[in-house]
Amino acid sequence: MSMNHVHEEAARSLLGPGPQLILALPFVCALFLYVWAVIRSNRRFKKWPLYRTVSWSAGVFLAIAAVAGPLAEKAHHDFQAHMLGHLFLGMLAPLLMVLAAPMMLTLRTLPRDKARKLSQLLKSRPLNVLSDPFFASFLNIGALWLLYTTSLYSAMHENIPLHIFIHLHVFLAGFLFTVSLIYIDPIPHRKSYAYRAAALLSALAAHGILSKIIYARPPEGVPADQAESGSILMYYGGDAIDIILIFILCLQWYKASRPKPAVTNL
Repeated sequence: MSMNHVHEEAARSLLGPGPQLILALPFVCALFLYVWAVIRSNRRFKKWPLYRTVSWSAGVFLAIAAVAGPLAEKAHHDFQAHMLGHLFLGMLAPLLMVLAAPMMLTLRTLPRDKARKLSQLLKSRPLNVLSDPFFASFLNIGALWLLYTTSLYSAMHENIPLHIFIHLHVFLAGFLFTVSLIYIDPIPHRKSYAYRAAALLSALAAHGILSKIIYARPPEGVPADQAESGSILMYYGGDAIDIILIFILCLQWYKASRPKPAVTNL
């Protein structure tokens, strides 16, 4: 059996319904669980904001589009489509889902004793390390450097478990990175705004440099023209999403630091 035949067989396996279903199923479950939690929460408390449910749903649909369907299939042989899926799965979907405040909704929905245990878990040392913006940035951007500057990108298209693992990592690392920067949900281990801003700027620089390296030295198996168009999309598309992150972080910083109105005794 020739090596080309092996590659074709691997590509057909990855384009089949199995890997796409495995990757899409967690997001489908996440959507149903969120809607169920909203319904349950609304019976006991003030109605959950509709915009948060819309934000979660939009994030889920973007994530599913990146791992299943026409875009996911095209991404196997078109690097620009792959990069669009990367922006959806690793940046825009996590941002929209973080803005939906899923942990706050979970704490509202759980019984009091279970909510207390979850709160204790959030205060644990391992989660303190994971939620550090620089560590989350390393998991997120560092993994992309490993993916695009080694043979890992090529191997991902020939190995189903590796393909699934990398896509799940891209989403989870992007979600963790976003959570570590903008505090929408309760965060026990809070970092200063200056610390988070420094981590965000470092990540932006590393992401931008990587996109230029991809332009100059395409990943293994990627044609030069596709690498150029994909890297341009990565650079400018990533900047567009990062602008939203910067805006939210600066808005939160401004609200936290502006002078409180003086209270006068009459």
